[in-house]
Amino acid sequence: MKKQNIKQSLAKLEAIAKWFENERDIDVEEGLAKVKEGAELVKSLKAELKEVENQFEEIKRELVD
Repeated sequence: MKKQNIKQSLAKLEAIAKWFENERDIDVEEGLAKVKEGAELVKSLKAELKEVENQFEEIKRELVD
């Protein structure tokens, strides 16, 4: 999956959630593909957010020293 920024990934997750909310008759294969895509986005977001958290911690340590 192409690396996206946090804002883009969150927007895509929101679009997937809205798709499920708006669909009356969900196609199983399409739904499964969207669930897989959403899971990949969540995995990517967790990694990105951990990286941002580490950067904040590094800045915090630099300010204390």
